[in-house]
Amino acid sequence: MNRNEANDWQEPIDRARPSAARMYDFLLGGNRNYPSDRRAVEELLKTAPSSRELALNNRSFLIRVVRHIAETYGIKQFIDHGSGLPTQSNVHEVAEAIHPDARVVYVDNDPMVLGYGRAVLDESPNAVILNADMADTPAIVASLKGRIDLAEPVAALFVSVLHCVPDRDNGDPKAIIERMVSLLAPGSVVVVCQLVSDDATVRDTVTELMQQQTGGKWGRVRTEADVRGFFEIDRLVVEPPGLVDVTDWYPDAQAPARQATLEWIEFGGLARVV
Repeated sequence: MNRNEANDWQEPIDRARPSAARMYDFLLGGNRNYPSDRRAVEELLKTAPSSRELALNNRSFLIRVVRHIAETYGIKQFIDHGSGLPTQSNVHEVAEAIHPDARVVYVDNDPMVLGYGRAVLDESPNAVILNADMADTPAIVASLKGRIDLAEPVAALFVSVLHCVPDRDNGDPKAIIERMVSLLAPGSVVVVCQLVSDDATVRDTVTELMQQQTGGKWGRVRTEADVRGFFEIDRLVVEPPGLVDVTDWYPDAQAPARQATLEWIEFGGLARVV
């Protein structure tokens, strides 16, 4: 695969403005972040003190769900929307451990994610990162040729990313999922989870904070009901264990400690395309 095809790696990185990807990296204990990101996390922790545990549990869920898809469904093709910065046990590494010929397309438009992603993926012949907005389904599909065969089962991942998407015409989370589902072959799967809270104050405070910190590159903290609505799409059938706090999605012995407080959680699950 040609990692540079249809990608622009020249967009500058704004170190003064936090990004959700770099804040997440800091919460995971990574070092690909700047003082602006760390200050933003400090502010976030004042309202949502369990955010670090939440991030670790979400990463654990991603690893488990990719392994489950590869083992249980035998799927070898993955499209990871809003991939974020590379860390330990990335999607292609987990999938390739089960299927050495697994193919992974990461989708992101954060300049730092693109730069680090290219460096990491130079070692994997079957993985590529696309410079694209995850809401621009036509552009993504146009870049899949020779990489992903949509006539065969595919795993479409929307893991901890839809809270970055605002509610707007053709760009709202459900519309993005619907467009992708319409292109997937039967036997494919879709994974969706995002940050939710049943506390309106937490939802409003964190949403406002992230809107300000990221310069509007944020959607909103939603409710469990909102996320359940994302799965109310023709051809989608939610698979066991249903839609849950991702900490409870087939937990294993490697799962990190549970959140000490539950002011917000990562909520979602896996659905099969029929």
